[in-house]
Amino acid sequence: MDGLLQFFNRLGLARVAAMAVIAVLMLGFFAFLIMRASAPSLAPLYSGLSLEDSSAIVTELQAQNVTYELRGDGDTILVPRDQITSIRMTLAQDGLPTRGQVGYEIFDQQSTLGATSFVQNINNVRALEGELARTIGSLARIKSARVHLVLPERALFSREQKDPTASIVLSVRGELSAGEIRAIQHLAASAIEGLTPSRVSVVDDTGRLLASGAGNGTEDALASEGEERTLSVENRLRGRVEDLLANIVGSGRARVQVSAELDMNQLSKTSETFDPNGQVVRSTQTRDLANTAKGGDSGQVSVSTELPGATPNAGTGSTTSEEASTTEETTNYEISKTTQTELTQAGGIKRLSIAVVVDGTYVADAAGNSTYTPRTPAEIEQITSLVKSAIGFDEARGDQVQVANLQFADRPELTAGGTAEAGLFDFTRDDLMNGAEMAVTLLIALALVFFVLRPLLKRVLAPENKTLALPVSAELGTPGAPNLSQFGPDGMTSSLPNLNGEYTVEDEQPHKPPRDPAWMKNAKSMGEAQANTLRTVGSLVEEHPKQAALIVRDWLGSAA
Repeated sequence: MDGLLQFFNRLGLARVAAMAVIAVLMLGFFAFLIMRASAPSLAPLYSGLSLEDSSAIVTELQAQNVTYELRGDGDTILVPRDQITSIRMTLAQDGLPTRGQVGYEIFDQQSTLGATSFVQNINNVRALEGELARTIGSLARIKSARVHLVLPERALFSREQKDPTASIVLSVRGELSAGEIRAIQHLAASAIEGLTPSRVSVVDDTGRLLASGAGNGTEDALASEGEERTLSVENRLRGRVEDLLANIVGSGRARVQVSAELDMNQLSKTSETFDPNGQVVRSTQTRDLANTAKGGDSGQVSVSTELPGATPNAGTGSTTSEEASTTEETTNYEISKTTQTELTQAGGIKRLSIAVVVDGTYVADAAGNSTYTPRTPAEIEQITSLVKSAIGFDEARGDQVQVANLQFADRPELTAGGTAEAGLFDFTRDDLMNGAEMAVTLLIALALVFFVLRPLLKRVLAPENKTLALPVSAELGTPGAPNLSQFGPDGMTSSLPNLNGEYTVEDEQPHKPPRDPAWMKNAKSMGEAQANTLRTVGSLVEEHPKQAALIVRDWLGSAA
């Protein structure tokens, strides 16, 4: 303990305090690094929560002793990344988050015993609204949704029936297309009996009307369907041509624009064609007639012929007979007939116009400088032929295809072979955030080492200055100057300024004066020199009191 105390005494209070500060800073810094490295990686469990859902979820997490963090005024909850799936399953078992909506679980939480029909109807509407809102909110572009239903009850003995209506308020990411809006309308209409898509109004969170729901949207629906179909055809053809050109000129080195004109008229055509050369016997009818006639009286009626027992030829002297036959044949023919019905659906292509711009080639020289080279007319002609074949070019329809070779403003990154390649490193958002965090930690560590730790260590390890710089007179530097070791007034030897102008204090030893008879003369000259030296030392002490105090303290320590 004595040795330890003497060590601390020699260091001094300032040095001990500096060493303690350095130790605390280093321990704190390394403790921060260890805690930061051992801390679990947090990821969002849910975002955009209401305060009610946040409160319920936090209570459940506290009951499970799960580490969590709240951000964004409590609407975002972060939990350890490796526990997200299990926590979501546990919360889903408890029906969380509800997002302010109640589904069919409302019938599980309430007893139907004693409930009136009015309460049951209200609960049914609430359940339908909540389930529809959850289904619509599960779509990719929808952040949240609220649904309001109006389901009128049919009055007794009434022939008129009011149609149900629905209104939907959406909070979306970006902007919904016409097809997505119609999909939401049909989704809501299919879930409610008697509800038609034209009776569903849709509004976004900015108050913009997306669908009126007035019931007279047939024409608007047809117009929107035509625009969507046109856009679908254009996108399909553009993607087909870009995929074809990407393997020829390189990815991103071709731009394609397609303009399609569709025929939205629906046509039904029926035609009948008769072929006179295609006669077929349908039926044949033949009739034979035979006629026999006998003459004499030529068939005249008289009294003799009418008498009883008279013969037909009575009263005539001669008899004649005639026979005749007739044959009739009727043949019915069936002429071949062709009946053709053509139904042309709306959406047929009437005309296509395609514009293609391709970039040239880039060649890198030995110095790494790229040189642009336009494509030859033969290459442009081949590209034009390929584009025509890909889109089903029809000249009679009036299609147009234009291919141009122009230099793009953004040049690709070239390798030694003159081809573009992707970057060496592809970082995700998480990688960038982790890299930024590591860079900030490294900067803090370097700042701590260079601006805090290094100056403190330098001050602690720096030795105390026990020398005084004394100006040396010209006489001390000459050969005739007195020796550095002189007698002091107390018979002790003190170190006088040396040739370098430094004054050092040495261990004092007793010294006997010489017995030479000439010692008086030498003592007188040395006394004068010592007096000059003392005057010089006095002036230095006045100018440098701190260094003089250190020397005196060292003398006292040596004497003790």
